[in-house]
Formats: sequence, C-alpha cells, structure tokens
Amino acid sequence: MSARRTLPWPLVALFTAGYLAPYLLPTAVGRLDSGLPLSPTQAGAVGSALLLSSAAAGFLLASRVDRTGPRALARAGLVLAALGYGGAALTAFVPAVVAGAVVGGFGSGTVTAVAATAIAAHRDPHRVTTLGLFGVSALAGALYLTIPHLGPGHGVPLAAIALTALAVLPVTGRLPGRTAPARTASPAHGRLPHPRAGLLLAAAMPCWSLAQNALWGVSGRIGLDQAHLTEVTVGAVFAVALGAGLLGVVGAGALGPRLGQAVPIGAGTALIAGCIALSASASGLPSFAAGEISWNLLYPVVLSYVIGLAASLDPRGRWAVLVGSAASLGTAAGPLAGSVLAAGTGFPAMGRLLAAGLLLIAVPMTAVALRAGRRPLRGAELPVVEIPVAEVPLAELPVAELSVVEVPLETPAPADRSAYDTASPNSYASTSAR
Repeated sequence: MSARRTLPWPLVALFTAGYLAPYLLPTAVGRLDSGLPLSPTQAGAVGSALLLSSAAAGFLLASRVDRTGPRALARAGLVLAALGYGGAALTAFVPAVVAGAVVGGFGSGTVTAVAATAIAAHRDPHRVTTLGLFGVSALAGALYLTIPHLGPGHGVPLAAIALTALAVLPVTGRLPGRTAPARTASPAHGRLPHPRAGLLLAAAMPCWSLAQNALWGVSGRIGLDQAHLTEVTVGAVFAVALGAGLLGVVGAGALGPRLGQAVPIGAGTALIAGCIALSASASGLPSFAAGEISWNLLYPVVLSYVIGLAASLDPRGRWAVLVGSAASLGTAAGPLAGSVLAAGTGFPAMGRLLAAGLLLIAVPMTAVALRAGRRPLRGAELPVVEIPVAEVPLAELPVAELSVVEVPLETPAPADRSAYDTASPNSYASTSAR
C-alpha cells in the first residue's frame, strides 16, 4: 500500500521546471518591452520564438525519450534551460537575449517531453498531472508576487526560470537511464496507436490553446483601457485569479476520474468560452474580475484532463508529448492573435469570436474523450518482455520410481453385457453434458 501512495515528486519537479516559462511569459515579455530597446510587437515576437523552440523540442523528441534515456535528456534540457535563460538574463545585447530565449525554450521543451512521457507511463497520469499543475501554478504565483520587489529589468523573470532549472537538476538522478526497447506482439511496432484520435486531438489543441492565450495576452489592456481600472487593481485581480487556479488544480485532483474525461473537457471548454466572452466585454471591476477569476479557475482543470486524455492514447507517452507541443504552438500565437483581433474588431467582438471558436473545438475534443472512454485496452498494445529462464539438464532432475500394480481385468457377464447393447448412443453425451 505504501508503494501506491508514493508521490512521483521527480516528475512533478520536471513538470514544474518545463512549464514555468509559459506561465511567466506575460511578465517576461513585459520586462523585455520595458527593459530593452524593443517595441511591444518585437518583445512579443521574442516570447513567441521561445515557445516555438519549446514546441520544436517536443516534436523532435516525442519518440526518442525511451531510446535516449529519460535521465540524460532531462539533464540536457535543464542545463540548456539554465544556460539559455541565465545568459539572456545577464546581458542587454538584444541578439544574445533572443538566442538565449530560444536555447532556453528548447531546454524547457526537452524537460516537458521527458515529464510527459514518464507521466503517460504512470498508473494514474491524471493525478500526476494535477500535482504538476499545482506545483507550477504555486511557483508562478509566488514569483508574480516576488518579482516586482526585485527591481526592474528584463533579467529577473528569466533568472527565476534558470534558477528553477538548476534546483530541479539533482532530482534527475532518480530517473531511469537508457531503457532497452521493448518488443511488442504487434507487427506495427513503433507506430503511434490510435492515429485518428491522436491526430484529431493534436489538431484541436493549437486552437484551444490559442484562444486561452489570446485573452491572457490582452487581459491587462482590457482592464486598463476598457474597464478603466488602475494598474494596482488589475494586478490584484490577476493575483486572485492565480489563487483560483490553485483551487482549480486541487479540485481536479479531488475529482479525479469520477466524471470520466468527456464531461470535464466538453463542459469545461464551454464554460471557459463563456468566461472569455465575459472578460472581453467587461466594463468595470465586477465583470472583469468575474471573467478572469472564473477562467483561471477552470483552465487548469480542463488542461489536466486533456493531458490525461493524450497520455491514455499511448502508454509510451508519444501522443502526450505531441499534443503538448501542439498546444505550445497555440500558446506562442495567442498573444499576437489577440492583439490583431482586438485592433481589428475591438475587445468584445474578439471575445465572442474566441468563444465561438472554443465551442467548435470542444466538439472533436469531446468526441475523442468519449471514444477513449469506451475503448478497451487491446492486448496487441501491451509490450511483451522476454524473461530469460535458466535451463536445467534433464539428467539432473530426479525421476520418481513408480511401482507397477497389476489390476485384474474382469469380463462382464452375459447378463451385464445386454445393458450396454440396449443403451442409447446419446446416453454418454447426455451424462457428460450435466
């Protein structure tokens, strides 16, 4: 019983280190804009380059984690993250900052790929995912409260990500090394299982993630320009929203698989669409706070079930990595899409468009979840591991000597033989059938 209750803290730490950069992207991009000679569009482009590099790492390493080894890849990713983000934090030379952000993003994507692969192989991937989301949400919330007191400049949030990578580096010693490839009974070994469901989910995730981050990228402007709030009030709303995100993660962990995956993903996405429309059309503090806080409450809940759904499609974790990388593409394009839509149509219309898109995307995602819930695990998908058995010479095996007992065979009397002659041919079958 104690083994079942052991928490996979190394996976939670890797998950936190890999996802911290996207969580701190708003403050990192804002610091790049204010601390370097970059325009808001250029600073956003640096953030997009970071996330695109992270997504590229996921696509490249989706099927290579087991062959290369989780321990070696995790260490390489953490070192790249520390060097990339740390180097970008220590210089004000714009090309070096961009290069450091790209290198650090690739390291974050590598760490995320290792974590996603290991979580998919865990007996309860949803539980581990919720723990990881809780860890990264708590750390990001603490940093959002701490970074403003550490002085101005673009290097503070980048240095925080680099230091987190260094802090997580020692836990990689508990990860397995290079694992031998398991042979399967299926001739299609090496192919991704459930390609239709996996491709459908991977195609939907960029749009799902884009809608979330399109709102997040312009939420500050909505609060300042449309809701006419002060910067202090907007910051307080965001702090409360991050706290609501922690509550959402705790709720997702407590709920677990009781409702399956289709209801949380489908209904949760529909509720998020309503929150986006409410926040984008806010004209004062009550509507702005209600939209932002409720959205942050629901977002990690739905995300945890989406990651768990991707993990259930492939025990080797390849779909989990690919779906996570596809989500990074939407995350990278979200702020730019939100700015373009807001400039062209206004914040309320932008919110309605994003909400309508989410409702459409919820349909195929729910269909994948329903199909995954009804699908039994096929034996062909289970890895067959050969276990060597020591051969024992036959000469060494003792043979029991059996005594031969002679049993006299009595011939039935003629009177008894008539009973066999008159028995029906089906009498033995009817007796044995009972």
